[in-house]
Amino acid sequence: MASAAAAHNPPFRAEQVGSLLRPPELMKGREELKAGRLTPAQLHEIEDHAIREVVAFQERVGLQSVTDGEYRRETFFSAFYMQGLGGLQYDFETPGDWFFTDRKGHKIPMVNIKVTGRSQWKQPVHVDDFKFLSALTKRMVKITLPSPTHIHCRAGRANISSAVYPDLDLFWDDVVDAFRKELKALGDAGCRYVQIDETTLPCLPDPHARELMAKRREDWRKLMLEIYPAIMNRCFEGRPAGMHLAMHLCRGNNQGHWSSEGGYDLFADTLFNQINVDSYFLEYDTPRAGTFEPLRFVPKNKTVVLGLISTKFPELESKDEIKRRIDEAAKFCDLDQLALSPQCGFASAYAGNPIPTGIQEAKLKLVVDTAREVWGA
Repeated sequence: MASAAAAHNPPFRAEQVGSLLRPPELMKGREELKAGRLTPAQLHEIEDHAIREVVAFQERVGLQSVTDGEYRRETFFSAFYMQGLGGLQYDFETPGDWFFTDRKGHKIPMVNIKVTGRSQWKQPVHVDDFKFLSALTKRMVKITLPSPTHIHCRAGRANISSAVYPDLDLFWDDVVDAFRKELKALGDAGCRYVQIDETTLPCLPDPHARELMAKRREDWRKLMLEIYPAIMNRCFEGRPAGMHLAMHLCRGNNQGHWSSEGGYDLFADTLFNQINVDSYFLEYDTPRAGTFEPLRFVPKNKTVVLGLISTKFPELESKDEIKRRIDEAAKFCDLDQLALSPQCGFASAYAGNPIPTGIQEAKLKLVVDTAREVWGA
């Protein structure tokens, strides 16, 4: 039964979303692996060292929950879907319809994804990551997982093999089974904080996304308000008792580029009152995310982490401006239900955003210092 008041710790008043900038030696190691000059075991040792360093960094900055920076991943979703569940492959030949763009109008095309085999959970994907991280810190460990709807939204029925999945319900059954088993495995290992990185709901209000869905003969509104929320709830049903499940809403984050724009208005009630998660990390660093008004739908037992600091741009935000925006958000959602973070990770894709490491640290310190001044210790 839901509690009458919003839960904290987690999420903490000062948070970070997940991925952090990779150090040069880790970037080099992955390239050496691709070139055949390094073994997977050697790369794993480099990752171990880098994760030890990034845990110490997060503790030094003052964060109370820590991640491994997603240092073992190519992208935020690749470890779980591509390596973990399998049955997927990148299509580098077919021009993509989705793309990332930056504030100068430069575009990066998204690589298409095809489902060519059964995508099934065979063994825990991130349990070893959790165990390694837990041994390094006494602070709360957070594990991030991609959204259950990510692959369907990116691929569409046309790229989900009809020979493998003649009935799309079988595809969804495999996805649901995978998330339920992964959450249980994480819970059995002691994990109490999981964040779902959800990229589909916030992209669907975008006019370009609607156009693409129309070409695919998909009803974007039905996906946003019915099909995707129902799949998410099936995935999260029966998760371990005591596990806090957060959902991060993202409009794309690749080397300082984004993939969609539009506020939360069209799906706010569904998001906050029908999807069975405990808290939300909401992107709010630019006008692309709309106003705070949809926060009026947040029930009293849920927490919203305001993503007011950008990981896409190197300019350091003003503490006074952040406080002003928190006050503005508090007109629609009680201040005690709010917390603060950057709008996304610093490196959802391996190359990372165009942010110097010193600025990454300054932005995270800004989160911690501002949260302390607004909410106390």
